[in-house]
Amino acid sequence: MNLNSKRLFIVVLLIAILGAGSYIFTGMFSSEATPILQGSGDGEQTEVVELDDDELMKKFEKALETIESQYVEEVDRQKLIEGAISGMVGELGDPFSDYMDQETANEFVESLGSEFQGIGAEVSMINGKVTIVSPFRESPAEQAGLQANDRIIEIDGENIEGLSVNEAVLLIRGEKGTTVRLTIERDGSSELLEVPVERDTIPIETVRTETFERDGLTIGKLEITSFSEDTAIDFREQLAELEQDGIDALLVDVRGNPGGYLNAVEHIGDELIPDGKPVVQIEDREGARTSYTSKLNDAKDYPIIGLIDERSASASEILAAALKESGGYDLVGTTTFGKGTVQQTVDLGDGSDLKLTMMRWLTPDGNNINQEGVTPTIEEEQPEYFTSTAVSVGDDPIAFDSLGEQVKNAQFILRGLGFDPGREDGYFDQQTVEAIEAFQNDAGIEVTGEINQETATALQEQIVEEIRKPENDNQLQRAIELAVEQRNQN
Repeated sequence: MNLNSKRLFIVVLLIAILGAGSYIFTGMFSSEATPILQGSGDGEQTEVVELDDDELMKKFEKALETIESQYVEEVDRQKLIEGAISGMVGELGDPFSDYMDQETANEFVESLGSEFQGIGAEVSMINGKVTIVSPFRESPAEQAGLQANDRIIEIDGENIEGLSVNEAVLLIRGEKGTTVRLTIERDGSSELLEVPVERDTIPIETVRTETFERDGLTIGKLEITSFSEDTAIDFREQLAELEQDGIDALLVDVRGNPGGYLNAVEHIGDELIPDGKPVVQIEDREGARTSYTSKLNDAKDYPIIGLIDERSASASEILAAALKESGGYDLVGTTTFGKGTVQQTVDLGDGSDLKLTMMRWLTPDGNNINQEGVTPTIEEEQPEYFTSTAVSVGDDPIAFDSLGEQVKNAQFILRGLGFDPGREDGYFDQQTVEAIEAFQNDAGIEVTGEINQETATALQEQIVEEIRKPENDNQLQRAIELAVEQRNQN
């Protein structure tokens, strides 16, 4: 094959791989020249040489041809091309843009279905580290004590530095009943935390209904756990049922919601935001804005209150901002995660996908919340034990005179359950022994004063049970009180 033929083959190969997604790269090989610093050979930089499109392609071809013909070992051309695409995406420095090979793309599609097997957590690359954006509500990740902004350092004892988010996700996910051990770096913790998480089937049930009776009033709550294809339909149907039952106020709960489809939140806005006001504004790379306005004519005849926290991200922040700015409704909780960009997935033609940030979203008032979050109108913190981490026990029990993060975790949980350990600094003293003995006696397990696997499991199960009780949910209780106040004022 001569040089021109080979060059043509490479260009055709690139086009075939990029497939339907090639429009994304419009402007990448623009008519504008690209500056390249050329070295003089003596370590000094000389003139800036500008390469046009043709020269850039020749440079790429030469690099590919040299690697294929001269690298010391055999190489796989497809992997080289996929690596080049990954490199382009990585050069963007955007934690939410990803290249997904065929295996990863299949996993991603599966996660949008009715269920998948894993630990139930949204992760992203933040400041170069695979970071938990939000554990799903009632998921193995949440039950194990994983929290938003936890940074994953190791998976099953293997350091994951240099892995992409997608590569890390493939290691985390797995068959139901198996356990993955995550080594976590957490703000405020002096040591790395080892958190075992038993994988399970994660159902994608995105809308849940609950009602509360308070002072003769019925308060309805719609919890949105994520925004999938059917979320808006489910929300509309369950809202209609609540209204038919005669609710006096509505709580919209997006705490722990990592986001999802933009059009889902837009359609939910049609059910809540009155008078054709904006739900969200979308801004493209040129700064041009498009506003999506609600199709709802009249405001609801009952109070609406949103519930948010630091795990509310992306689409859930869009809804929260719309409730606050266009609806004039209160938000109870804590400031949200702060993700103000929109990604679209493009099929590259061979089963692989490109997930690329193509737009920014702005609040109805034009505010950019990226890395800032949506602030509540009424700030309400949860009890401290809501942030507890499961105790990890090795082959030997944790006993008197032990020192470390796992002891600290146990002391934190004990205090949350009403068993006073006397201290929470990670030293296993006699009062901690007595607190463990009291807990074991109450739980009906062998009283040893030591923390074995049975005791660690019981501690975690009971603290999760306490967290799940509505009466312990400060944010929920404050929202219910506010709903009653507002209803009585009408």
